[in-house]
Amino acid sequence: MIAKAKDFLTEVKAELGKVTWPTRKETISTTWVVVAIVVIISIYLGACDVILAKLMRLILG
Repeated sequence: MIAKAKDFLTEVKAELGKVTWPTRKETISTTWVVVAIVVIISIYLGACDVILAKLMRLILG
């Protein structure tokens, strides 16, 4: 059991060595893209919510 766990961790370390990690600049730029998209979608969904709520109030009186 312990030998299998040790083999697994050795393989994990070897695989992590093969990973191409992004640079700091790439990480920061993609983070800003994600934040911008989240903000845009949040504004859109918020606007849809307000419009649908007003529409429901109008229909239901």
